[in-house]
Amino acid sequence: MAKRSFKNSVLPTVLTYIGLAAGLVFATFPIVWMFFSSLKSNTEIFALPPRLLPQNFTIAAYLTIFNDPVKVRFFMNSYFVASIVTVLTLIIAILAAYGFSRYSFRFKNTLNIFIISTQTVPPITLLIPYFGMVVAFRIFDTYLALILTYMVFTLPYAILLMTGYLNTLPKELDEAVLVDGGSSWTALWRVIVPISVPGIVATAVYTFLLAWNEFLFALTLTKSMNLRTVPIGIQLLMGQHAFEWNEMMAMSVLGSLPLLVLYLVAQRYFLAGMTAGSVKS
Repeated sequence: MAKRSFKNSVLPTVLTYIGLAAGLVFATFPIVWMFFSSLKSNTEIFALPPRLLPQNFTIAAYLTIFNDPVKVRFFMNSYFVASIVTVLTLIIAILAAYGFSRYSFRFKNTLNIFIISTQTVPPITLLIPYFGMVVAFRIFDTYLALILTYMVFTLPYAILLMTGYLNTLPKELDEAVLVDGGSSWTALWRVIVPISVPGIVATAVYTFLLAWNEFLFALTLTKSMNLRTVPIGIQLLMGQHAFEWNEMMAMSVLGSLPLLVLYLVAQRYFLAGMTAGSVKS
């Protein structure tokens, strides 16, 4: 009986931890390899047998990036576009989600189905139509083209996420504001938004990540170096006859840092209670 009890209680736990450890190694090893490769010379990266740790640590790849105004501009473009897309997406998503959550109107279910259906369309199938529209509106090779295109893909998910979150908030909050003489606009921005920080942060992180990592449309809708983003900058390091692997790894590390910092800063909001303490019982 004791052996059976041990197998039933301890063995599954041990196997679970082993599986989690294996998954952790599988997920983090490429990141660790990328980081240490960025500290190697381009010659050492091709050394055989391959080594994880560099024999001679060097930050030459990082210095090359920081001393190149064109590569620095890649990061500034990504920051600018991703930030604008995130802010605009949040504003529109909050307003739309409040309408879906708090009001009943004609074609509400139809609109919900349409928003959900947009998530099933592969973005690559829309590349040529969007390229034609951007050229027709004469906004090719502009920030506006990237911002509007990115918002097409970030808005549906943001609206769905915020609607689901606002549905968990009791309508008594809005009614209390209306009883006190306030308007629905006041209820939204003075009451609902402040207690919706976890949902807003989660939506903002997803939106920023999507805009920051986008490659296909950034490559197609821009042509000048002044408008290229980080993913395109990494791809441009792949030359016809040689690859600058250490610079590619360094730029990948620098490109990953904003997302890592953003997640670490916002992590406590993900763990916070969604509606704890919002309504007195």
